[in-house]
Amino acid sequence: MDALHPRLLVDRFAETFRFYQAVLPELAGAELTRGTADGPYASWDVAGQGTLALFDRTALAAALGTDSARTEPAGSGVMFVCRVDDVDAGYHLCLLNGAVPVAAPADRPQWGPGLRTAHLRDPEGTLVELQSY
Repeated sequence: MDALHPRLLVDRFAETFRFYQAVLPELAGAELTRGTADGPYASWDVAGQGTLALFDRTALAAALGTDSARTEPAGSGVMFVCRVDDVDAGYHLCLLNGAVPVAAPADRPQWGPGLRTAHLRDPEGTLVELQSY
């Protein structure tokens, strides 16, 4: 049973789905276990454990019986962190699949020995950190 996993509430489901479907298998070895770009829900696992799920914000609002499930701007208050073998290659893969660059790959010794990161925004605006160490 998955104890914890991130679930992103998104407005641009199809575009965000295509982004993660294009990059998660290579970046994290994740496999799509449920859903399609048609939504309203999709999830990816690594070794049978939940890694990431997407849920269409409008579908969630309908399930909750509210007008909106938004409490803050898209992509605010959350960062999806993905450990990768090669930050530079992962960064370029994400850019090729629609990510918006925030901070190019850089060594971050002040954050940890041997740490290298890059930051991007997915199509929904969620901040993504690629890291290796």
